[in-house]
Amino acid sequence: MCRMIGIGSWEGLSINPQDGENSPQLRSRLGHILNVPLKVRLRCGRRLRPCWMTVLTILLFFTLDINAQAQLDRLRRSKSLELQPPAETLMVEIPEGPFTMGFDGMQALEDERPQHHVWLSRFSIDVHEVTTAQYAVFLAETNRPVPAQWNTVDLSQHGDRPVIGVNWSDADAYCRWKGKRLPTEAEWEKSARGTDGRLYPWGNQLPNKDLANYALGARFSYSQVLMPVQSYEQGKSPSGLYQLAGNVGEWVEDWYGVNYYENAPEQNPQGPESGQFKVLRGGSWSDAPKYLLTYGRFKLPPETRNSYTGFRCAHS
Repeated sequence: MCRMIGIGSWEGLSINPQDGENSPQLRSRLGHILNVPLKVRLRCGRRLRPCWMTVLTILLFFTLDINAQAQLDRLRRSKSLELQPPAETLMVEIPEGPFTMGFDGMQALEDERPQHHVWLSRFSIDVHEVTTAQYAVFLAETNRPVPAQWNTVDLSQHGDRPVIGVNWSDADAYCRWKGKRLPTEAEWEKSARGTDGRLYPWGNQLPNKDLANYALGARFSYSQVLMPVQSYEQGKSPSGLYQLAGNVGEWVEDWYGVNYYENAPEQNPQGPESGQFKVLRGGSWSDAPKYLLTYGRFKLPPETRNSYTGFRCAHS
């Protein structure tokens, strides 16, 4: 779900204080900034920041980067992943055929309209989000940069949590490394929504804490806000997929276009040919219930790394 943000500024970015610190729209503009609660960031304009605070911030970034890189070097030297490799993610096959995409009426935002029928070829999609343990193997065998917040990962405790802090290129590279790809936006929505036009992966019932991981504020911790990727049995999609609402928002293949639905192909849409933003779906641990809708759309610059965003893979 994407609204324009119009008044105020922070570090040259437009901000609307009315959106609130948990707004995905606000995070879309600030997602690449260090994961500090937004209410703190909004008070810290340039004019109010003394020189010593600027220096301290730079040193903090430098220290976190060194710690993450040292952890990655230890990971690449470790034999533990060779002895106990993480399990491969099961995939669910989604049969070819039509489904209803988007939504009409006052409840839908401009970029979610109009509701339209889409026909998709058969594809498969991961039953759950990519975990930190799985991503650690990828890091150990490639030269990809470490995700944001990687210095806080303890694989013995967080190995079954979804990896966060990856940008679109990281997610795309991982899926290709596995012989897969990111799902298209239409594939993701059909996986979450099924063919009955449901509002949430589990049906039309409003979210509750037995169905999804959401509305936990803005302060991140792997242990405190992320749930294991195979949690919430009652919240699974019609095809048996876990956490297509909440936990982490998920990168998809498509570029974002606000009016794309108006002229989208009826068969196997791939999104615009280019753009400024990539699409995310599903909502995160931080989001309010209204952002967990199966038709809800989010956008971020593809280089964004934050604590709200992960991914899963698909295969044709």
